[in-house]
Amino acid sequence: MAANEKNPYIPFASEILDVIRHTKKEYTFRLSYSGAVKPGQFFEVSVPKFGEAPISVSGIGKDYIDLTLRKVGRVTDEVFEKYKGQTLLLRGPYGNGFDMDLYRNREVLVIAGGTGVSPVRGVVSAFADEPDAADKHVIVGFKSPDDMLFRDDLKIWDERLDLWLTVDGAPEGYDGKIGLVTKYIPDVKIRDVEKAAAIVVGPPPMMRFSVMGLLEKGFREENIWVSQERKMCCGLGKCGHCRIGEKYVCLDGPVFNYTESKNMLD
Repeated sequence: MAANEKNPYIPFASEILDVIRHTKKEYTFRLSYSGAVKPGQFFEVSVPKFGEAPISVSGIGKDYIDLTLRKVGRVTDEVFEKYKGQTLLLRGPYGNGFDMDLYRNREVLVIAGGTGVSPVRGVVSAFADEPDAADKHVIVGFKSPDDMLFRDDLKIWDERLDLWLTVDGAPEGYDGKIGLVTKYIPDVKIRDVEKAAAIVVGPPPMMRFSVMGLLEKGFREENIWVSQERKMCCGLGKCGHCRIGEKYVCLDGPVFNYTESKNMLD
């Protein structure tokens, strides 16, 4: 289905084509959709009598989109009761998303934590298909090995990109990287740090300290982009919940260049 072009307040029905389980609380719902959409944009998912929630696009395919949800409240609890063949109501897509032309033919470092991997999944997957994929560096962090999302994608990224996969903590015997994503920023080998671009998505403290790490490494402020997707609410700039200063995250973002969003990370 496509968005309602006459009235942006009216949601449209979308069939659940598949449900992919990642963890006990996080699933990806593959939903029918035909229309233009970019990584980093988001949809409002609504359930009558329960409300709606903004969810970032985690995958884009022919006639479908992926939305990855964590079961954390009334709306998502109800969404988790719906499975393949049923329908959900959507509004969107909203937001500016990532402009892929800004990152092509240049070295890029992507830093994402937890569910912050969802908005950049399409970006990183596109990088993995490029001939210069070796110039694309990705640091991905999860709370624990059991909390990892998109495991099949991680395997592909590890084969084609410079992937740094880390967890905050792990049981004894775990042979992967352990530590916050910021721990590994100094270790990533960047050929020309003044020209390289960076993308940061995740919880606010993680984004703040990641940007600090990038600046200390020599990245230029104008070459850093962040996503404020966690601040979404109505998607239309009417409720005012996402307003920060003179910016409305749902209308002006959620993807911002760091030079125009410094106060948003406080």
